[in-house]
Amino acid sequence: MFDNLSEKLGGILDRLTRRGALSEADVDAAMREVRRALLEADVALDVVRSFIDKVREQAIGATVVKSVTPGQMVVKIVHDELVATLGSDGQQIDLNAPAPVAIMMVGLQGSGKTTTTAKLARRLTQRDKKKVLMASLDVYRPAAQEQLAVLGRDLSVETLPIVAGQKPVQIAQRALQAGKLGGYDIVLLDTAGRTTLDEEMMTEAAEVKTAANPHEVLLVADSLTGQDAVNLARAFDQRVGLTGIVLTRVDGDGRGGAALSMRAVTGKPIKLIGTGEKTDALEDFHPSRIAGRILGMGDVVSLVEKAAAHIDAEKAARVAEKMRKGKFDLADLRDQLAQMQTMGGLGGLMGMMPGIAKMKNQIAAANLDDKVVKRQMAVIDSMTRDERKNPDILKASRKKRIAAGAGLKVEEVNKLLKMHRNMADMMKAMGQGKRGPLAGMAQAMGFGGGGMPSADAMKELAAKMPGGIPQGAPSLPKDFPGGPSGLAGLGKPTLPGLGGFPGIGKKK
Repeated sequence: MFDNLSEKLGGILDRLTRRGALSEADVDAAMREVRRALLEADVALDVVRSFIDKVREQAIGATVVKSVTPGQMVVKIVHDELVATLGSDGQQIDLNAPAPVAIMMVGLQGSGKTTTTAKLARRLTQRDKKKVLMASLDVYRPAAQEQLAVLGRDLSVETLPIVAGQKPVQIAQRALQAGKLGGYDIVLLDTAGRTTLDEEMMTEAAEVKTAANPHEVLLVADSLTGQDAVNLARAFDQRVGLTGIVLTRVDGDGRGGAALSMRAVTGKPIKLIGTGEKTDALEDFHPSRIAGRILGMGDVVSLVEKAAAHIDAEKAARVAEKMRKGKFDLADLRDQLAQMQTMGGLGGLMGMMPGIAKMKNQIAAANLDDKVVKRQMAVIDSMTRDERKNPDILKASRKKRIAAGAGLKVEEVNKLLKMHRNMADMMKAMGQGKRGPLAGMAQAMGFGGGGMPSADAMKELAAKMPGGIPQGAPSLPKDFPGGPSGLAGLGKPTLPGLGGFPGIGKKK
């Protein structure tokens, strides 16, 4: 999400930070470019005008003129205004009401409403330890009620039994009654949608709301629809009264205009974002973190939280100890690669790392993507247990057999072995206290103890950054594995350190 906007804003603001002093003409020229970038990202015109006016007013004021680093100050102003536009403080689903808490899901057909209902149920059940009942009120779309029932069985979440012939209002009333009798904490009401806004859908949604009196009314909107999603939110809010918005398919939206416009236009908070098809791909919406991603500052706090949710601490400690002793084998490497996949893959992790947006061309040249990770895992899966534990026994004939088993060339096997060897040597050097490649960064980020740093530690680290923003693209040391040419010198393996830092283990 926001890839296009992030790239354009990053280039504009980078040019400002490189200047020693800023004139009013410099600021005006930059604001014209920012305005164009926001409009191309499909942000609403009124929102763009307001945003530019507020940033310009602050950027040509005394604060910037007297600043030691005027360019960085402008970047900070843009960041703060992005946060304000997105909603300042993030708001989560409000469950502070007598049980069962009714949550009503509304939206157009095809926006991902039923899938999002299941994702929310999984989240409430597994993370918040709530007893959840799902009910489908969609009596129009073929097999809509059966779809929710199947999702419920897959997630071990109860769904309301289907009774043929009942109207949506009757189903809602029956769901709430079942919620009370069954001792449920939350009842999720998945309402029917249409392909377009129409009076019949709005009337039905209003009737369901009157009958169920839900504590939350969440609009599920497809971020790919851009300005249509904003118009949809305005229409639903006027007729039904929304308490929040869930943006789906944000992983496929390179513009991000809907997210930037919705809060400003409707005044309703974006509470959740859908980041993929899997049932765990639902995240809280944090305006400050999203603003950081847009400006290429990364989102290390979310990265640490995601790692903490997927990491088995005991296994992480064992892997870290093996790394320090230089006994990091290919089975351990596969665990690391699998762990990376469960945490959102290379793309998801890189989007949270500061400065990665500025390395976009290098990453593209190195062909680093999730397909590469899958190929590497296939190579390791084609090995015997002894070969994984002792890669030194892999001679030409074994490599040929492994490559054939993975459906790849021998060169791919050699690249994987080289990457593993580099990572093992690097981790052994770090374990012995040597200032090897990335050792300084690892110690700075708290990896020296063998575990992931806490979210508080990462917040403290981020606070120490000048202006909160990394200056320039991150550079790789000359002695980095693969040569001084940077990522392109690595060929196709994953970044050493992404899967190789101590503390990233596989969840049991």
